[in-house]
Amino acid sequence: MLEVLQNSTIASKDGKDNRSRFWGIYKRVTAEYDDQFLVRYHSDMSDILLISGLLSAASMSFIVTMESNLSPDPSDTTNALLAQLVQIGLGNLTAAGSIHADPASTWSPTVLAVGVQMFAYTSLSMSLLAAFGVILGKQWLGYYKSHRYGRGSEEEQGKRRQEKFDGLITWYFDAVVQFIPVLLQISLLLFGIALGANMWYEQPGIALMIISTTIFGFLFYSLTVMACLISPSCPFQTPTSMILCMLGIDSKIIL
Repeated sequence: MLEVLQNSTIASKDGKDNRSRFWGIYKRVTAEYDDQFLVRYHSDMSDILLISGLLSAASMSFIVTMESNLSPDPSDTTNALLAQLVQIGLGNLTAAGSIHADPASTWSPTVLAVGVQMFAYTSLSMSLLAAFGVILGKQWLGYYKSHRYGRGSEEEQGKRRQEKFDGLITWYFDAVVQFIPVLLQISLLLFGIALGANMWYEQPGIALMIISTTIFGFLFYSLTVMACLISPSCPFQTPTSMILCMLGIDSKIIL
């Protein structure tokens, strides 16, 4: 695009007024486009940052409530010592000796507890990573906004702006930014899995509701992505479907 503008014949090089008028119109039109472009991205990133904070708080609260499942209960040692004292008081030294005075030394967390914590911590990490991506995205947008024109004549500023904008396309800026919400979606899925697994051995009925809701959400999301790949005119576009389209994955590969 930059080469087209540099070699443009819309305004003759000899026609200085026409050339200046062309670049003046170009700057006015691109400034309006850039303003909408920057406002849209800043708004989207602010929403992502808010959701990321809420999800991080929910994940952290869940992790704190589950923390006791990864360490031995101090009351077990107290109960073991009391049981020994009772047996000694009854004169049953053999029974007292068979009671382990420090149950914590042989304690280990269950596989379920470790798995639940793994999913919960991964969910928290994903939401924090999304927040980090938003911070980077805002910095990138700020750099583009402040450096898109630079100094010089309107023609030089226009060419510099076009060069910066072409760089956004060449380096797949939109795809990178669109990937940030995908991190939140993965975080939500992992949080749902952790929540359902944690409730399974406590309240299976509640766990089934959580698992059913999580599966429904996953299937619904997957179907919308597939619909977008099958039909480009589908209105249910998501960051995932847009990224897959950019990677060349379409309906022919799916079907």
